[in-house]
Amino acid sequence: MKTVAVIGANNDRSKYGNKAVRAFQKAGYQVYPVHPAQNVVENLPCFKSIKDLPVRPILVSVYVGPERLLQLLPDIAERGCDELWLNPGTESSAVLQKARELGLKVKETCSIIEVGYSPALL
Repeated sequence: MKTVAVIGANNDRSKYGNKAVRAFQKAGYQVYPVHPAQNVVENLPCFKSIKDLPVRPILVSVYVGPERLLQLLPDIAERGCDELWLNPGTESSAVLQKARELGLKVKETCSIIEVGYSPALL
């Protein structure tokens, strides 16, 4: 089973963190939304931290700003993943450098498009 943690998932269907949850679901992934202030996103249980996930995700897709992401990278590295996908607006030179230092395999991409969907149609 393909698994993905969506960090920054939310319940606002106009935001990319929500659209990504729906796109990954449509693409057949087991989706684990992550947001400290949400309990449920798109009828899925939402985890407060990536450290709380019941499985090691294959992918981690990020929808938080670079400053917040810098704080989360050690937890992501500790939990582990095959790839860390940085969506537009999440990356910075500091984020890329820290991710490499932590041994994370980074892909700068739009997750929604990467799994075959148009954000405008979700």
